[in-house]
Amino acid sequence: MSGARGQGPLQGMKVVELAHIMAGPACGMMLADMGADVIKVEKPDGDDSRRFLPPDIGGESAAFMMMNRNKRGIALNLKDPAAIEALQCLLDDADVVIENYRHDTMARLGLGYEALRARNPRLVYCAISGFGRSGPYAGRGGFDLIAQGMSGLMSITGEGPGRPPVKPGAPIADITAGFLAAMGCVAAYSRARATGEGQMVDTSLFEAGISLTYWQSAIAFATGEAPGALGSAHPLNAPYQSFRTRDGWINIGAANQRNWERLLEVLDAGELRDDPRFATNRDRMTNLSALVPLLEGHLQTRDTQDWLARMDAAGLPAGPVMDICEMHRDPQAVARDMIVETEHPVAGPVKAIGLPVKFSETPGGVVRAAPTLGQHGPEILAEHGYDAKRIAALRDSGALIVA
Repeated sequence: MSGARGQGPLQGMKVVELAHIMAGPACGMMLADMGADVIKVEKPDGDDSRRFLPPDIGGESAAFMMMNRNKRGIALNLKDPAAIEALQCLLDDADVVIENYRHDTMARLGLGYEALRARNPRLVYCAISGFGRSGPYAGRGGFDLIAQGMSGLMSITGEGPGRPPVKPGAPIADITAGFLAAMGCVAAYSRARATGEGQMVDTSLFEAGISLTYWQSAIAFATGEAPGALGSAHPLNAPYQSFRTRDGWINIGAANQRNWERLLEVLDAGELRDDPRFATNRDRMTNLSALVPLLEGHLQTRDTQDWLARMDAAGLPAGPVMDICEMHRDPQAVARDMIVETEHPVAGPVKAIGLPVKFSETPGGVVRAAPTLGQHGPEILAEHGYDAKRIAALRDSGALIVA
């Protein structure tokens, strides 16, 4: 194999990614960041996220480059039998294939799970969809917004009763589905290495959204009532939320009795210690609407950074509410290699979010910029036995696209 390679724990795993936009590419990105050789297969006009413009860097989609770093790229016109044959060649010795097409698309191409398994019994076939491969909604398409609404997430997000439904700012159903799929791929790959038998890994945006409702589902199972939106507050502990200070906002995690007492000490709010409405967590949850303005009365006497210094000295969990650019500059994010830079052949230096999992012996990381359309096609086919004449014929026929 040529080109830069990660040194992560998945070095030696070969992944073929037949996925677009977010959930599938997020899965492939995580595997690539941990050392897998991920070959991204795109259609002739590329992943749809290449057209998520603006913003762009040097004419290249910032969204596409974020989700597809560390991958090699090949573009195939799968309407051409020669392109199908080339893809099959890639899949014959792959460890994992990722796809997030409609449920029958791969089968119509002759590349469904059973067909691929017959040729490559150890293949892990990862399917990410809106609602999964079974159940009454299996045939439906799905998007992050739809999954967030149906999973209950939008009913617990926002400022409370009477306000419009709100989704979290990040596409968390998409991203979580991708990360769950990556975990499933690693688990199935581990078994395949031990037994020689691959399997289907099937997850969905809907299930990803449901999996994020653990606390709220626990409340609903116990009470029979659906909890609603609480703004930044916690459904089970108080005070645990954002509060106004003199110059902005601060998050305070006084989520147990000792931290509650630390908060009172920092605020010099002895009067609240003796108030029976706030004696225990149950009391504070019951009387949260009364507690918040009393705490903010103290907090609005000083600036956020002043309070943060005092709370840090007292061992009280607290933090600022930063915007994205502030987060990018934060020394902890920088120290943990969460802000990284690659060199793109067209866009030049491009920053990205780093690998959020650290390994002491086999560190992963971001070593390659996202591919231009079809950038590595000839290289990849040559690795699979195609000679220069055959590759040229594929390019001339339009089966292989190299932009």
